[in-house]
Amino acid sequence: MASGATILGCAGAQLDRDEAAFFREADPWGFILFGRNVETPEQIRRLTGDLRAAVGREAPILIDQEGGRVQRLRAPHWREWLPPLDQALAAGAAAPRSFWLRARIMADELRALGIDANCAPTCDIAGPRTHPFLRNRCFGTDPATVIANARATAEGFLAGGVLPVMKHMPGHGRAEADSHLHLPVVDAPAAELAETDFAPFRALADLPMGMTAHIRFTAFDDAPATQSSRMIGLIRDEIGFDGLLMTDDIGMEALAGSMGERAAASIAAGCDLVLHCKGDRAGMEPAVAAAGRLSPAAAARAEAALSRRLPPEPVDIRALEAELEALLGGTAHG
Repeated sequence: MASGATILGCAGAQLDRDEAAFFREADPWGFILFGRNVETPEQIRRLTGDLRAAVGREAPILIDQEGGRVQRLRAPHWREWLPPLDQALAAGAAAPRSFWLRARIMADELRALGIDANCAPTCDIAGPRTHPFLRNRCFGTDPATVIANARATAEGFLAGGVLPVMKHMPGHGRAEADSHLHLPVVDAPAAELAETDFAPFRALADLPMGMTAHIRFTAFDDAPATQSSRMIGLIRDEIGFDGLLMTDDIGMEALAGSMGERAAASIAAGCDLVLHCKGDRAGMEPAVAAAGRLSPAAAARAEAALSRRLPPEPVDIRALEAELEALLGGTAHG
């Protein structure tokens, strides 16, 4: 039987008996880790092992390790990384190679902890009015640059045995509000969006996983993209993405209604998976019930995504890090 149509967070650094029993019953497709779950390498390895034991399979375990402000693994145990936009500017013409190196090194850190999926690259385009919560998380200010740098990042993760999750589909760069707190509204014409914002996702539509944006595009629908069958249809048909599509965190304030209502609306719109990050039972239980099990089509996409979770190709990490430092003039780390 297919797993539940959810990716869930856990409460803390250890998995207690009651939480493990809940996960066994809920049977989420995967899990996601946050700063509250991170202490030491040994502790994370134990936690990822316990999460998988709870569901009785090699469930994917995700994290947000973009670099810069959004990275859950930090010094002293792990490398600090520049914000993506800062690295793109520092590397200049060598940016794509620098991002492949960065992702391959980052994947080595993740795999050593039992983490095998990363919510990156951010394929949104940074513009003059992009909200500060997102701007320096982007890979560039034009479609061609974002495509080149995001592609290199995704390929670096895949070479290191980590599944990339491109976000935020179909494009978050024009948002002037922080979707953690408010629903951003984008009024740009459909043709302009297709030529710019949607272009990176169209170019990377072969990637195994993607994440939706909690944004309302007035040219298409009154509902946020995550809960809009029109926008999910656009992601599938016009952008051409046939990978596994997960929501952004349904706990964000851009969405309205109860957790159950948010989950149900996202699945009804065509998302494959509901992401619930907070790790609280009061929110997870209704989300799990409303999301249900993976549909046959979603289960097939999930299987296809996991088929690309391959053993890392052997590399000399020290040599890759030295090359990255040389490309960035000794500023590879934040």
